[in-house]
Amino acid sequence: MKLKKYQSYIFLSFLKKFLITSLIFFCIVIIINIFEEIRFTEKYNTETYYSIYLSLLNAPSLMFEIFPFIFLITVKFFYIVLNDKNELDILNTNGIGNFKIVYLLSVISTILGVLVLLFYYSFSSNLKSKYLEIKNKFSNSNEYLAVVNDAGLWIKEEIDGSLFIVHAEKFDKSSLKSITISETDKYFNNKNTIVAETGNIISKNWVLSEVSVLNDSGNTKYYKSLVHNSSFNGEIIANLFSNLNSLNLYELHKLSDSYSKIGYSTKDINMHLNKIYSMPVFYLLMTVLGFVIITKLKKLKSKFFVILFGIFISVIVYYLNYFSSILGNNGSLPVYLSVWVPLLILFLICNIGVLKLNEK
Repeated sequence: MKLKKYQSYIFLSFLKKFLITSLIFFCIVIIINIFEEIRFTEKYNTETYYSIYLSLLNAPSLMFEIFPFIFLITVKFFYIVLNDKNELDILNTNGIGNFKIVYLLSVISTILGVLVLLFYYSFSSNLKSKYLEIKNKFSNSNEYLAVVNDAGLWIKEEIDGSLFIVHAEKFDKSSLKSITISETDKYFNNKNTIVAETGNIISKNWVLSEVSVLNDSGNTKYYKSLVHNSSFNGEIIANLFSNLNSLNLYELHKLSDSYSKIGYSTKDINMHLNKIYSMPVFYLLMTVLGFVIITKLKKLKSKFFVILFGIFISVIVYYLNYFSSILGNNGSLPVYLSVWVPLLILFLICNIGVLKLNEK
């Protein structure tokens, strides 16, 4: 379907404002983040250019988190420019009312949201993965490695010159089940193999139960209980997999399947996936909300106040989502509701605002 001239103009004008606003926020994110990276480079005595490089790698992921508020600010700039040029009055005079304008803005916001979901998120997650990989290389010196796959949880760590390879079929934040710990020297000569039914990992002193120890001589000893000293506890292990922004959609679903197989909670992944999938809807609602608000404030001559009020609304929406996420994390709300209830509230507010626009 061929777009009419006014439709093309609205689409291109909004897209231009969106790109400019995104660029401004991208520069702000880079500047703020670079100070954090400078502290990191000073701590590990790395080259100065790493501060800029790491900031560039991390910025796209941070931008993904603030895109809803970029849409809100964008629509305000869009309206202000149209109003200053009297183009809004021209559109209204020719039968193109606010309802039709907000409908067109909703269409382009939805299209942009889908593109961000399908392409931008994968791009930003890959850069985030590279960012974490570089930082871990400096901070960990490759002394340990932890992964989850179809076979279970695997940990490699070095303690007092010995290398420990830990495998567990089941894992939660306080215990491991069906554990095998292989101990070798730095030349990878086998020293001991520990097999245990369960292990309490609340502290770094793991308490293993129903243990058998096979030494390098081939002799096996059995213990009701045995303490294994590790550099990990359950909380540390869980935190190793907590940065889900470094995984694309395929990797998130794969990790969810792996978590299910080892008995680990998939609540965080499900919440993260729901947040990602809800983003196009979030962008749409923030666009509509921004347009409704700016039409109510059009009599105000202070553009600074209008933008400041938009930021204030963004803060309220952010804390609404934050509070709902807390309820989801502590189990007070189901995961799906904790993500979609704030959007439902926004939808109802936007619906009321749009109906009033249509009445006018």
